[in-house]
Amino acid sequence: MGTTITKDLEFDAAHRLRGHESLCANLHGHRYRIQVEVSAEALDRLGRVVDFGIVKARLGAWLGEKWDHACIVESADETLVRFLEMEGQRFYLLPGPPTAELMAESFFSVAERLLIQDGVRVESVTVWETPSSRATFRRT
Repeated sequence: MGTTITKDLEFDAAHRLRGHESLCANLHGHRYRIQVEVSAEALDRLGRVVDFGIVKARLGAWLGEKWDHACIVESADETLVRFLEMEGQRFYLLPGPPTAELMAESFFSVAERLLIQDGVRVESVTVWETPSSRATFRRT
């Protein structure tokens, strides 16, 4: 793997976990933090994996358009989807429950797609749901 860099990004979003045994079954929001770790086979001419600004620009733009101030919703949550559509609210559909674990896996794929042109390899994505709770999806 060699040298890696890590970029942190933040956004605000709502979600709910249908069937959750406690309060998370209710619609609620978080200040999420995402950490993306990337590597390259070789450092560039300036001794970098990639410029941090490129990672921020590409991934930050996607987050701003898709997840920031949106409701991240399980696609099977038809009641919530109908409500959000009726109210003209922003939402993003995930194929499964919007847990930190599945959000990390989903964003890993997004990051790979957005950064491939820069010659870097995404190694891991960590989604912090709260300051003390996080989930990480790593390349296997």
